[in-house]
Amino acid sequence: MSEERLDFFSKYLSIWVGLAMIFGAVLGNLFPEYANKLGSWEIANVSIPVAVVLLFMMYPIMLKIDFKEIINIKRNSKPLFVTLVVNWTIKPFTMALISWLFMKFIFGGIIPESLANEYVAGMILLGLAPCTAMVLVWTYLARGNINYALVQVAVNDLIILFLFAPLGKLLIGVSTGFPVPFSTIFWSVVFYVAIPLTLAVLTRKGVIRSKGKAYLNGKFIPRFDPFTKLGLLLTLVFVFMFQGKTIIENPLHILLLAIPLMLQTYLIFYIGYLATKALKINYPEAAPSTFIGASNFFELSIAVALILFGMDSGAALATVVGVLVEVPVMLSLVAIMKRNREKFLFEKLAYGRGDTR
Repeated sequence: MSEERLDFFSKYLSIWVGLAMIFGAVLGNLFPEYANKLGSWEIANVSIPVAVVLLFMMYPIMLKIDFKEIINIKRNSKPLFVTLVVNWTIKPFTMALISWLFMKFIFGGIIPESLANEYVAGMILLGLAPCTAMVLVWTYLARGNINYALVQVAVNDLIILFLFAPLGKLLIGVSTGFPVPFSTIFWSVVFYVAIPLTLAVLTRKGVIRSKGKAYLNGKFIPRFDPFTKLGLLLTLVFVFMFQGKTIIENPLHILLLAIPLMLQTYLIFYIGYLATKALKINYPEAAPSTFIGASNFFELSIAVALILFGMDSGAALATVVGVLVEVPVMLSLVAIMKRNREKFLFEKLAYGRGDTR
């Protein structure tokens, strides 16, 4: 499957993200009037240019999800159990605690309080969104079970529809005092998850009915991959057009944001690692179970941060830094799993087939 391979774009994602950030910051500083005019194109506080590119990002991701596979989960439910516990009872709260501790206390003398609150909010949004697309890449590189990873992604996307908004309102409100409108997060999830998810499900049914599943996975879905990549880079350019002044005045903040984000990633990974080992989950399913929580659904996080706080906000910057650090950190976690794969060889595979090359 083409989405399982680490293509040229994915392999150097951190570089493309960095270049998009630099390009956007340069444009914002060289052409501030153009940036302000572009930012004024909005409806109900939602930027029209950003909304369009973000929707293009979401739809191709959702096309890869096959909800019919969920019925097979009864054969081996322990990996999914680990994923759900880590993603929804541990990860959001550790991210809120770590971001609050670093931004408010450890870096409290460096970062102004109002900006620190926005950084905390952005990192919490990252912690609330378990990975959707890139987990397939990490699972493939680790020679894990892609089919099981897809099931985990499908279940998490359904849960996001119900828990993202209330948890976001609770954690951001408690950590920053910012009165997050529940309706804003709710409609963000509807627009960036529910709508593209519905369109993707209808598309899958139509294409499978007319052309077959092999055509869908082999030819149809790969055609949309460039839209996701282009949408991500354009979103980052837009964000940093409005972040340019902040970055030039506070370049150290990029590093300060990266530190707690990296700490959170390794923490969540090792929680999943120890849990899958304790439950004697076989390696092909243990790999995606550790990756899906450590990685983030950063497309959704960026979208919600932009709507809640705006393109020139610290929250938007925090979510983008999350993209920047994710690839090198996740590649290191893939290496850790592969190096320790013999510690997860417990029993005969109970679900699908893992790639044991």
